[in-house]
Amino acid sequence: MTEQRVHRRLAAILAVDVVGYSALMERDEEATYAAFERFKRELIEPCLTRHEGRLIKTTGDGALAEFASPLSAMRCAVEIQDHLASGSSPLRLRIGLNLGDVIVGEDGDLYGDGINIAVRLEGIADPGGILISEKVYSEVEGKVDVGFEDRGEQQLKNISRPVHTYAVRAGAHSVATEGPSAALPLPDKPSIAVLPFQNMSGDREQEYFADGMVEEIITALSRIRWLFVVARNSSFTYKGRAVDVTQVGRELGVRYVLEGSVRKAGSRVRITGQLIDAVSAAHLWANHFDGPLDDVFDIQDKVAIAVAGVIEPALVAAEMRRSIQRQTTHVTVYDLFLRARAEAMAWEKHRLLRALDLLGRAMELDPYYGPALVLAAQCHQNLHLNDWGGDAERERQQSIELARRGLRASGDDPYVLGEAAFVVGYFEHDIEPAIVLIDRSLELNPSFAIGWFRSGWLRLWAGKIDLGIEHFENSLRLNPLRPAPASFGIAVGHFFAGRLESAAMMMRLSLQENPTWPPCYRFLASCCAHLGRLDEARAIIERLRDITPAVIPRAEHWRVQEQREFFLEGLRLAAGETK
Repeated sequence: MTEQRVHRRLAAILAVDVVGYSALMERDEEATYAAFERFKRELIEPCLTRHEGRLIKTTGDGALAEFASPLSAMRCAVEIQDHLASGSSPLRLRIGLNLGDVIVGEDGDLYGDGINIAVRLEGIADPGGILISEKVYSEVEGKVDVGFEDRGEQQLKNISRPVHTYAVRAGAHSVATEGPSAALPLPDKPSIAVLPFQNMSGDREQEYFADGMVEEIITALSRIRWLFVVARNSSFTYKGRAVDVTQVGRELGVRYVLEGSVRKAGSRVRITGQLIDAVSAAHLWANHFDGPLDDVFDIQDKVAIAVAGVIEPALVAAEMRRSIQRQTTHVTVYDLFLRARAEAMAWEKHRLLRALDLLGRAMELDPYYGPALVLAAQCHQNLHLNDWGGDAERERQQSIELARRGLRASGDDPYVLGEAAFVVGYFEHDIEPAIVLIDRSLELNPSFAIGWFRSGWLRLWAGKIDLGIEHFENSLRLNPLRPAPASFGIAVGHFFAGRLESAAMMMRLSLQENPTWPPCYRFLASCCAHLGRLDEARAIIERLRDITPAVIPRAEHWRVQEQREFFLEGLRLAAGETK
């Protein structure tokens, strides 16, 4: 065999890509694709010709080019950025320049660190800016009408030695990201970007773990259907850079930013995260997660689910606050839904009726908006449960019909599946279809705190006490900001398991947060009666009568007869009634 000769040469490499390309594509694929194709045809190719450059390859959102002279590459880069900054194109670019030795492939493609460094520089360049290596700087300094900012040494991914870098300060392109005109418009639903987590371990081998952690979190958040999540290749352009979250929000067109860090110590790892409103810079949530490094993939999965689960209710709360503060003349279907959800979560009769009024307006605007349909179904279910509607059969029929309409409209939405499952499981004789729906909801989004909460009740209704408690505990871990609902479910599980003292203690705590929710009073009264504390049980019943006339409720949703009778027996004893 004869050894094949490797051809090498010195080349100036220009790497360019579009800022926020994935976000732009998700909002308008055809317009973004057309704009980039036109940009390549009308600007890049003529510019390369003028400066004697050669296009090596194009990617979906970028391009690589070779120049014989770093000065030619610099002039081409400045011309491209100045042209975009002075025009009305929706595209903004990052450009990286490097001078290095490259391998020339048989197909004319180029390989080696000369290429790789240019690509890495492009990835950490400012949007609308140009970042160059020291080799390029030494060749062009004083020969072009631009300024330079020394960015110091940068540790680039998969490049063993740090690279000294300079940011180019030319004309218009150097301020392309300043001012409100540079901001991408916010999408019509909550939006978030997950920035690369900092590796605080001092161990470069842990870089892959930190990156993998972020990828898992992005995947977990993407399962939340009402949330716009920026793709990895856009958020990772900020890797290795000190960033201002308000600038990130403008550049990527998102309202919320999640940032964090990973620190390894021995055989354990600590992952921290904080959620920030990119518009106001307010911190909405911060926490840390610890675990052993025995199985990095397992801990990545667990932390991703935990982070996504905690973020979802935090974002819901933030979005509800924003919706309530917005002028009523500008509300959308989504705003009406959020306002109704805030009312429904209060668990009071007049607020449930107010929620239904808001949902009625939402459904007039969009009769096929699944979340509004199933939330209305849940409101009618609660009116039925507490005898607040006046016509129990009418409430039952409306609840079931709305749940079915929600499933027809949005049968692949975890929230819709979970709420519909809860309604179907409460009213229908056969609980198995509801179990199938809730399991599908959790399969689509394992970090869905409300889904685990609904599943906990369905399992208790089916008589599966231990599994119900386990699912309530999952919900509590994912949504520690509102512990009372899940804690009450756990208390009911203890009640049916015969752990009455623990049940009574947890029910009293739940009543402190939800003093108008009848089921809390009913179960606590029954529990106290079974414990022989009849005076306390009767006092609880008197408070219950002030809230609802339905002291002894319909209890058909408790499928196991022995459990149902145990509950009703204690309640009748507390109320002084006979069977």
